[in-house]
Amino acid sequence: MNPTAPRPQPPTQPLKLFTIGVYGFTAAQYFHALEQARIDTFCDIRSRRAVRGHEYSFANSRRLQAQLRKLGIRYLHFKELAPSQELRERQAAADQAAHISRRKRTQLSPEFVAGYAEECLRDFDAKEFRGRLGPEARRVVLFCVERDPEACHRSLLAKRLQKDWKVEVIHLTPDSRA
Repeated sequence: MNPTAPRPQPPTQPLKLFTIGVYGFTAAQYFHALEQARIDTFCDIRSRRAVRGHEYSFANSRRLQAQLRKLGIRYLHFKELAPSQELRERQAAADQAAHISRRKRTQLSPEFVAGYAEECLRDFDAKEFRGRLGPEARRVVLFCVERDPEACHRSLLAKRLQKDWKVEVIHLTPDSRA
């Protein structure tokens, strides 16, 4: 064998991309969904890492990170991928005008979608983001709170990564099977 020839590399497992919210899950269902999907890298894309309501306290940052550690899932926080307060207020105004509570929202307003594209995705570099995940990231989940992916900015980021990385996106919801 030629000592200067490159060594054959073991085949790498392709990256799988998932999203998950918290509303509608119990703690047991939530962590079970992550385990069933064999998530190895958890990307928190919230600005504020707390959730109102006792039933969702398991998704507050410290508790969430402690449980993910127990499950062997790496936790990463990408605050820069969270919408600004101003953009969240625009969505809240659209929800109010439509007489929809945030937890009942099923889709984002066109103003929010355009604003998120400008604010967070315009200069987004998918290759740099992949590098920040590290080579060990194979089964990655994007996390924010809304139940329906279409009602949350995580779906916008997932669509961008789907396009840039040419990967399928699987949305974990309380009714889905990973």
